[in-house]
Amino acid sequence: MKRPQRTTLDNGLVIVTENMPEVRSISLGIWVRVGSRHEKEKFNGISHFIEHMVFKGTHKRTQEEIARSVDSIGGHLDAFTAKEFICFSTKVLDEHLPLAFDVLADMVQDPLFGKGDIQRERQVIQEEIKMVEDTPDDLVHEIFIKNFWPNHSLGRPILGTRRSVGSFAQTTLFNHFRKYYAPNRLVISAAGHLKHERVVDLVARYFSKKKAAAVPANGSKPVPHPGITYRNKRGLEQVQICLGTPAYPVVHDKRYVCYILSTILGGGMSSRLFQNIREKQGLVYAVFSFLNSYSDSGNLAIYAGAAPANARKVIQLITRELADLKENPVSEEEIRRAKDHLKGSLMLGLESTGSRMSNLARQEMYFGRFASLDEILRHIERVTREDVQQVSRELFQVEKIALTVLGPSNGHRMTRRSLEC
Repeated sequence: MKRPQRTTLDNGLVIVTENMPEVRSISLGIWVRVGSRHEKEKFNGISHFIEHMVFKGTHKRTQEEIARSVDSIGGHLDAFTAKEFICFSTKVLDEHLPLAFDVLADMVQDPLFGKGDIQRERQVIQEEIKMVEDTPDDLVHEIFIKNFWPNHSLGRPILGTRRSVGSFAQTTLFNHFRKYYAPNRLVISAAGHLKHERVVDLVARYFSKKKAAAVPANGSKPVPHPGITYRNKRGLEQVQICLGTPAYPVVHDKRYVCYILSTILGGGMSSRLFQNIREKQGLVYAVFSFLNSYSDSGNLAIYAGAAPANARKVIQLITRELADLKENPVSEEEIRRAKDHLKGSLMLGLESTGSRMSNLARQEMYFGRFASLDEILRHIERVTREDVQQVSRELFQVEKIALTVLGPSNGHRMTRRSLEC
């Protein structure tokens, strides 16, 4: 398999591809370097709104024609909005790449933003927001991040609020679209049965005449506010718990140590949290840790759902695991298991064209270079027991810990002192 190839057009648009000759499909994505962190508070949710509107028709195709064009060739069309980027993607057989790219390029260059479509989609997204509000394990994360990074765009919901979504006018959408959907803000990635030169020619045909635009600032780095938040919500059988601490940006040198640490702590069925809180104590059904990493900041968080009577004990058991990681080096067997778990998940996750395409784009956007799988595996292998303990001591400090508890109140309240670890 050849190494990925990269080309930059004169207007700044970047094309990255990886040939996978053993498959017949191609996954292709148009990635826009804009997300909810680039929004002012009154425009919160506009990036996600535009992602929806792009599917509602262009001057060339109606919404139904967009859907039919890819369905008719057995392909798949999708999109998502994140904090720092948006992705529009398609997966088709190699022979259908020209048609699929024509559809995708048309969508991201020439959306109509019809007033009737805006009104209908406004209602759809407001229903999507209500769905999150009615899903406790999603809502607790929204509350946690809002309080962790208050008054900063990274702390605001990607979907926006019902109020902000209700305020978007056609002119507002067009202005935001023109500002961010310039070629020098785009990365086009493709993986599968392809030739790099063919993809470059295809992209150049549609985008080479587009002019670059000024690059808006990324905004300030968020400042963590590790508070303790209780939100009463009636009608729930469980208390939803989210506990977290500041961690590293996606490009930080210690990111691999943090991956190992999170895997040991709550990254699978053999993790400490799962074994000690679910399997041995039987206090939860779900408990896990996860990392949120961005260009200049990040956090490591832990989620658990428990009966109201058990919530305090679950939080105490979590902080006990954090304290143990600080006080005692992990065993050689445990760090070996975590490394193998991480490596296996990584390699299995990169077996599809879609995951390869996403990996190419993310590495380009955050690193400006491509790290091979072998290079990543070497970094994982270099992590030591001492590294894990040192990072645990750095991250797990009582004054840095934030806690959000959502659900029926049982009269108990955690104090800063009770989070000691």
